[in-house]
Amino acid sequence: MLAAMAQRFSGKVALITGAARGIGEGVARGYVADGGRVALVGLEPERLQAISDDLGDAAAWWEADVRDSAAMKAAIDAAAEHFGRIDHVLANAGIASYGTVRQIDEAAFERVVDINVNGVFRTLKYATPHLEKTRGYALTVASLASFTPLAGLASYNASKAGAESLALAYKQEVAHLGIDSGICHPSWIDTDIVRNAEADLPTFREIRKKLPYPANGTTSVEKCVDLILKGFAKRKSRVYVPKGVKVANWSKALVNSPLVWPFLKRLAGRSVPSMEAEVEALGRFHHSHVPNAGD
Repeated sequence: MLAAMAQRFSGKVALITGAARGIGEGVARGYVADGGRVALVGLEPERLQAISDDLGDAAAWWEADVRDSAAMKAAIDAAAEHFGRIDHVLANAGIASYGTVRQIDEAAFERVVDINVNGVFRTLKYATPHLEKTRGYALTVASLASFTPLAGLASYNASKAGAESLALAYKQEVAHLGIDSGICHPSWIDTDIVRNAEADLPTFREIRKKLPYPANGTTSVEKCVDLILKGFAKRKSRVYVPKGVKVANWSKALVNSPLVWPFLKRLAGRSVPSMEAEVEALGRFHHSHVPNAGD
């Protein structure tokens, strides 16, 4: 039974963006362990090379920025030519930013949207011809933030809500081609983004403690990877990480209702001034390690 499970991706190829670290790296390693091969796409050539070397002939890498259409098309086409096919796509590249709407500068806000929404668009657009040939599956990494907005993270919330909506429209558009599409909604995962945000912004750390499950906890990368790989294998329409995030999706109308607004208003009234002061003291709107992407 275990031997059969270990080869569930035998003969298959996955293309992963944001593959240099975090969720992307974890999925790449897990996919190969399950018998598949991986095309690693990202912006940290040293890390991509090291991961590829570890995985041997089952992996190859391409340096490409998801903000660059020509680079993404070239990388995806080259990966398909190298491996002969693409069966799975993980549109994972993403970043977060700090600062309220009145505080964050336009360039920082636009960068988050360009990577987290437009980057998904470019990935799906240029992967579609290859997925059509294999009747493949694409999974877009959105977030719990797709339906639970939080003060101080407006750019991230907006971009992840946009990524969800984009993926839902894409699902309808490619169904007749035999392509399946899903959305992954991780809560807080133990990656650089979450660790650095909590280190940079004590107020963010305190807010999280006051939120209901699952927003008040952190899930391991290993658990996230396991659920994503199950999503690949079952071609799931939704992958919730942890599974309790499903409740947040079902209850999003309540969270954003007049009933809950008094609580959110009190919480934001206490936390927003402190968070803005912390961002001002940092002198930057992103965490210290932002090569580009890698939820």
